[in-house]
Amino acid sequence: MNTSQLQKFLLLPCLYCCIAAVSLFSSCKGRTARSEGDTDTIALAAAPTFCPDSAMYYVKAQCAFGPRVPGSEAHRACGDWIAQQFRNLGADVVEQRTTLTGYDGKDLPCRNIGASFGPDFADRVLFTAHWDSRAWADNDPDESKHHTPVPAANDGASGVAVMLEIARQLQSAPLGYGVDFVCFDCEDQGRPQWADDNEGDDETGYWCLGSRYWAEQALTTGYTARYAVNLDMVGGRGARFLMEGFSCHYAQPVVNMVWHLGVQLGYGEFFVLREGGYVTDDHLPVNRIAQIPAIDIIPHTDDGESSFGPTWHTVSDTPEHIDPAALTAVGQTLLQLIYNDNR
Repeated sequence: MNTSQLQKFLLLPCLYCCIAAVSLFSSCKGRTARSEGDTDTIALAAAPTFCPDSAMYYVKAQCAFGPRVPGSEAHRACGDWIAQQFRNLGADVVEQRTTLTGYDGKDLPCRNIGASFGPDFADRVLFTAHWDSRAWADNDPDESKHHTPVPAANDGASGVAVMLEIARQLQSAPLGYGVDFVCFDCEDQGRPQWADDNEGDDETGYWCLGSRYWAEQALTTGYTARYAVNLDMVGGRGARFLMEGFSCHYAQPVVNMVWHLGVQLGYGEFFVLREGGYVTDDHLPVNRIAQIPAIDIIPHTDDGESSFGPTWHTVSDTPEHIDPAALTAVGQTLLQLIYNDNR
């Protein structure tokens, strides 16, 4: 995730994200609606309970393989593990394997892992997160660590862990539509801070390569979904999720619904009802290439050197810095979103 010189990646003027009222999903045929006569609350369907202990297990299990840098043995073994976890939960798993070009012009192996529940339904929603670890801890306060891979407990494993726990909870109550999960590879291999600026040339600094490849294939094959939610760094201690700018531009009704659900469920400490900055992340190719309205749940803080928190792109991005309460806030809110749409 690229936040150094964030303004460099603002591709649209700042758009004020209206939060005064909850909008209905125009593409959801009104299924996610507020209760009649009440402008402040959303009618809540029965939803499974997200288990933070299970989510923490998924975080630690991924990190136990070591940094999942593309092309490494840890990357191969963890990818096999993620795919098997989804299969064990009854998903149809389809992988995309290809070779992309990194910031330095070298080949970069890519493995996107997709898992589908209810594959026969034409009506679908999509949840995504990246699973690769950054090859360089180039934001670490210790410069001697800048060429050391990131453990990626938050920046990678947390989003996948939440998706796996959501998938596990889907087994408890059937849905009348399809749910897809995609673990994107090669999100976090963008140009290092120490690299020569003249090396390579790419609008986004070689971030989000796996999701761009996935989006191109989705457009070619005609895959579509009503909306998509991308999860990135959703487990950090002190996480606060502001309404990200590109998400508001492309999918404002989805942003409104997710944030208001989060607040109504008691997670206002995490879901802050105000706009944040614009972030280049995996939701952008989903919006711009696959043309699926997609939002990004990603932390924002005004403290410290990084707006993504103190462990971002450092060797300290380890499981002991993960907050189960943050995982629960995101996971339970999305389970409520899913089951509200099933009424």
